[in-house]
Order: sequence, then structure tokens, then C-alpha cells
Amino acid sequence: MVLGPGEVIVADDYHTAGEPFRIVDLGPMLGNSVLDRRSWAMENLDDHRRFLCHEPRGHADMYGGMVVPPDDTGGDVGIVFFHKDGFSTACGHGTIAITTWAIDTGRIAAPESGEVEVVVDVPSGRLPTVARMVDGRVASVRFTNVPSFVTATGLAVDTSFGPVSAEVSFGGAFYASVAIDDLGLTVTADRVDDLIALGREVKAVLYDHPSSLHATDNRLSGLYGTIIHETLEEEPLQERNVTIFGDGQVDRSPCGSGTSARLALLHHHGQIAPETPFQNHGVAGDTFAGRIVEVTDAGVVTSVEGSAHRHATTTFHLDPHDPIGLGFVFR
Repeated sequence: MVLGPGEVIVADDYHTAGEPFRIVDLGPMLGNSVLDRRSWAMENLDDHRRFLCHEPRGHADMYGGMVVPPDDTGGDVGIVFFHKDGFSTACGHGTIAITTWAIDTGRIAAPESGEVEVVVDVPSGRLPTVARMVDGRVASVRFTNVPSFVTATGLAVDTSFGPVSAEVSFGGAFYASVAIDDLGLTVTADRVDDLIALGREVKAVLYDHPSSLHATDNRLSGLYGTIIHETLEEEPLQERNVTIFGDGQVDRSPCGSGTSARLALLHHHGQIAPETPFQNHGVAGDTFAGRIVEVTDAGVVTSVEGSAHRHATTTFHLDPHDPIGLGFVFR
């Protein structure tokens, strides 16, 4: 039972470039870091995840975050990411949303105009963010990600759409990138069923590939999703992508951690230099602005900027007589 008689869960619902992010505070979790608390939530709060993500309260592409304390006094807020299929290690659109939420709710004081710094701790590490304020509202959020790096290129994968070449890179989570410029597909909403199928096929082949093993913490291992991308413009560089993550979930946004993973690959191939703007378009039509701010031995340090908007505050109840219980999904 998730909720007892008279108990409720209150959630603030945001979207970042069309991708949902449901924010809840479920109380204390055990652990000394956000990554530890993610592990604890996986063992103890999976029913809450299902309750908040599955129908009729959510849907097959639902996403959210559980507010937790930061790792130490140097952080402002921590967040444990969850979605329809589990708990993720990184989420750029969620980082943008939780920063906006922290200011909207008064947790972080902000000026009417100008910039305010917010330090967000996520399972993959500490993310410094900068919120840009315009007339008292958060107009955009830019976060600096953990180092992103390439682990494999030229991986041949046979799919029902033909053979593809996949590349694996890390942007807080591991992603396989697949270009479809010559595949007869487009990254558009009318092809979303085909894009889901392709993303699932690539992930099924590469999920346990050695390129998705994290060198220092196995909790960060595993292929999280497939970034299916196409080039829109070469100067300045613009791509459009859809990230298929979990079990066929569709990221409506350009995917923040995936944007960092793409930048690592683009730099690896000499297609983008540090401080060069990169526009990444999502399947729902909005964009993230990315760039490489530093090149280190651990990988490229990237920044990603986008906007989040609150669209609902909801009080959830669970009728003990409801036969649907924690909910259901059809995909």
C-alpha cells in the first residue's frame, strides 16, 4: 500500500521542452549521497514510482523526480530521477525543471532580473546550474554536466530498418547514438512508432556491451537509451534527435544528458570545437543550446540550456477499493 487512509501525495508537474517532470517530496531516504538514495529508493519506493508514473495518473512516457537533500552543504537540492520503467542516473530536462521549481517555490531566493546559481546533486554527480531571471520568472536554466566521454564507435547493429552503425558515449548515463540521415527515417512525430522500434532494437543488442560499463561505479553502468539523430544544419551545427530510453519511452525534449553525450561524440570526430554553439532540436519542436566549456582528461565538460514550465499541482489519493491499484501501462 502506497497511501493509507487520509494520506496524499502532492506533486508539482513541469515540462521541459515538452518532456514531463513530476516533482514530489516523499520524505527521508537512507544514504550519504543522492546516488546512495537512488539505490535505497529502488529497493523501497518502487511502488511509489509505479503509482506516480503508471496510468491513470501517468502514462507510458512519464518522468519525475523525488526531492532529497544534497550530498553536502555545498549543494542546494538533490533529486532522485524516476520514470515508467525505473530510476535513472541522469536527467538534463529534470535538472532544468528542479532548478526552476526550487526558485518558483522560494527554496532558492532569486532577483527579479539577472542570474542566480543553484547547485543540484543528481545520482551521476554535482551539477552547477545558472537560472536566468526575467521579470521575476525563470526564463531559462543552464547546467554544467559531469564530464562526458566516448566509449565506442563503429558498432554494427542489424535492425529491421537495415544495418546501422552505433556509437556509445556517456553524459551522466550511457547512450548509443545512431544517425538516420541515410536510413529513410526522419526524427518527426509521424514516425514515432518506427523510432521506438529502432531504439529498442539497438538497446537490446548493446545493453550489456562493455562500452556501457562505468569504470568507477557500476551503479552508473548499463545502456540507458538510444539517441536517434539527424543533421539539420552544418553551420552552425544543428541536429534533431529523439532519445528512446527505458523500455521504449520517448523523450519529447532534446534530452539534456543525451545532448552532452552527443557533444562528446561530435568533439571526438572533430565536428565541434570548445565554445562553439550547438542547437539540439527535440521531437516536440523545442531546442536545447549546448556547448563544450572545457576539455579535460576525464572527458568534455558541457553546458546545456533550456526552459521548464509548471503546468499543474496535483493531490493524489489512492482509494483502497480501487481495483486498478498502483496502475497499469500498455507499453
